[in-house]
Amino acid sequence: MKIVIIGGTGRIGSKTAAILALAGHEVIAAAPSMGVDAVTGAGLADALAGADVVVDAANSPSFADDAVMAFFRSATTNLIAAARTARVRHYVALSVVGTDRLQGSGYFRAKLVQEQLIAGSGLPFTILRATQFFEFMGAIAGPPAGDTIALPAARMQPMVSDDVATALAGTALADPADAISEVAGPEAAPVADFVGRWLAAQHDPRRAVADPQAPYFGMTIADATLLPGAGARIMATRFDAWLAAQGGAK
Repeated sequence: MKIVIIGGTGRIGSKTAAILALAGHEVIAAAPSMGVDAVTGAGLADALAGADVVVDAANSPSFADDAVMAFFRSATTNLIAAARTARVRHYVALSVVGTDRLQGSGYFRAKLVQEQLIAGSGLPFTILRATQFFEFMGAIAGPPAGDTIALPAARMQPMVSDDVATALAGTALADPADAISEVAGPEAAPVADFVGRWLAAQHDPRRAVADPQAPYFGMTIADATLLPGAGARIMATRFDAWLAAQGGAK
């Protein structure tokens, strides 16, 4: 099977490409550095020629509201057109659990537009929404400033990026669902709890404090905002096991 991965040199795309190649599939890791630019459309037709599946794991280089909207709207529109011309049998896209509940963010407004374009394209598709990655706990904590960090009391159910790639590869090999699927880690706990454990593993003296009014990337969130639905696929890697495997502070 020929599978083209847009964003194939990124964190998730490269891991997904390796999994699929190891399984014996012909994998094209497409990215601007490889001469394939979904935003401009350059190289898409050649990359998708003869492809059975396209996987969109690309992300915007800018999270500014206008820039991120322009990125996802242009890239998705171009990719849909190229996939239609190539008669791709399955269009897979990686998205985020809670996208429709995080519309106070320009980034998530753009992700929702991406999802809507795909769902309305007429192509056989699956959108895989994943929860937050373990690897982004440091970004949630932010740079050192003061002794405490106020973080949401709302729960999250994060997962390691390796498990995201495993789920995305499996989705690419499955039949199109023509729907949104979800994948998450095995443990739900307050955002402050996960970040507090991450801080301790880094020997960071700051303390994470749960505050219902504390923002999550600029938004106040409800308890269920970041949680998957009942039908989500649950991956195995636990947060504490991942922390232990990191070997402490970096």
